[in-house]
Amino acid sequence: MKWTELSVLTTDEAVEAVSNIFHEAGASGVVIEDSSEYLKERENKFGEIYALNPDDYPEEGVIVKAYLPASSFLAETIEEIKLAIANLKNFNINVGQNILTTCEVNEDDWATSWKQYYHPIKVSEHFTIVPTWEEYERKNSDELIIELDPGMAFGTGTHPTTVMCLQALEKVVKPGDVVIDVGTGSGVLSIASALLKAGKVIALDLDPVAVKSAKENVELNHVDSIVEVHQGNLLETVQTEADIVVANILAEVIMTFTDDAYGILKPGGTFITSGIIGAKKEDVKSALEKSGFSIEEVLMLEDWVSIIAKK
Repeated sequence: MKWTELSVLTTDEAVEAVSNIFHEAGASGVVIEDSSEYLKERENKFGEIYALNPDDYPEEGVIVKAYLPASSFLAETIEEIKLAIANLKNFNINVGQNILTTCEVNEDDWATSWKQYYHPIKVSEHFTIVPTWEEYERKNSDELIIELDPGMAFGTGTHPTTVMCLQALEKVVKPGDVVIDVGTGSGVLSIASALLKAGKVIALDLDPVAVKSAKENVELNHVDSIVEVHQGNLLETVQTEADIVVANILAEVIMTFTDDAYGILKPGGTFITSGIIGAKKEDVKSALEKSGFSIEEVLMLEDWVSIIAKK
């Protein structure tokens, strides 16, 4: 089967929004190539091993690639994508050079080749992310293993925003807690919450493909008795009071439902937000405080921010 690879040169700030545009256009997968990934210094805090090839990264900015099946409507779809990305400027999202190119690829070329770059990695004090096709032996008794098959579009659990969420969950989840994971993607944060002995986890995503991916990963990690995965927009479908709400999504989206998060949390509950580019930090903090939250801690990793707020 023939596929068309769409490649957009943009900015780190616009990655999540551009990826979402691709998903809505019917993309079967995304790949993110960030120039800063190759150039940055790494602490190896948790014993990670990095071996990056400079040929895999652009000289500057971020390349987001997506894959669409060849069809007679492809040209119209590409034009709609171009327009949607250009319109991101109306939301004060810097799209950078916004150069879109296309090429034709065979299914076998991309369906599995990305797996060669994805290996077990310790991302926090307790959590190690292990892809399903890799063998891994636990290094110590308190290490928590998350097995993950991210599919083609929903995250490997190693992005800075996800890492900060995992670190925050380690700090705040107590046995028996009710956790709501908004925009669950591959389900990694929901699985982590269950492994931290949460009593109930509700995982939500608007994308039905993400919901399917999350359900599969939840079952893979044997936490399906704790984690419920549902299709839903933000908190609109949830009635259950929660001890913790975690949302690793765009800053612009977070700011639209801070009131809802405050309302659904129990007194003293915690709202963990991530996916926030540094330039949006103060905007998100202001939105949280306006809804009644107090800011407990601000985590920063590279250019990304995660905020822990209390009701």
